Amino acid sequence: MRLTLGKIRPARQTASEARLLQALRDRDEEAFVELVDRLGPSMLRVARAYVPTRAVAEEVVQEAWLAVLTGLDRFEGRSSLRTWIFQIVANKAKTRAVREGRTLPFSSLGGDEPAVDPARFTDEGGGKGAWIEPPRSLDAVPEERLLAREAVAAAIASLPPAQRAVIALRDVEGMRAEEACAVLEVSEGNQRVLLHRARSKVRAALEGYLEETAA
Repeated sequence: MRLTLGKIRPARQTASEARLLQALRDRDEEAFVELVDRLGPSMLRVARAYVPTRAVAEEVVQEAWLAVLTGLDRFEGRSSLRTWIFQIVANKAKTRAVREGRTLPFSSLGGDEPAVDPARFTDEGGGKGAWIEPPRSLDAVPEERLLAREAVAAAIASLPPAQRAVIALRDVEGMRAEEACAVLEVSEGNQRVLLHRARSKVRAALEGYLEETAA
């Protein structure tokens, strides 16, 4: 039996997901193993956005799977199964982060922090707010440089937890905005701000990396 879980909009269950849910409730071991293989790595990335080490993130994911198994019969389908599972791992990770002493300050939501260095804009005359130094176009950069995974991973790892979680869900996992909002329990506006700031910082880090490699 091979049942797959695709990218589903929140609060909308497909026939495939309904079959998967029933198989899980029937304690179909193969269905559960397949679900773990499919979502496990993504869940680990989400947990890692909040907790200090991979080892702790792995413990969080294990706790989340236990919560999934014990909560399957109470799952009402108000969101997709995938969204529900990611909500569990995100909440477990947040709780564990507090226990580990890794606080989640309001500044992680963006606050008044500029998405781009203000020094790159002019404040003179009618040109106030115009670029002094526009963003470097990456279109002509060889693909292998854009795919420098170490540089991207390091840039994402340096982000505040909330920004790191949003960019992991949207750009790494490919979630839709509404699903990411449901998983992280943030408003659409906060999600948009978090993602914009995260992408800006990662892009700036990539620009610095490319400048170093071109030197």
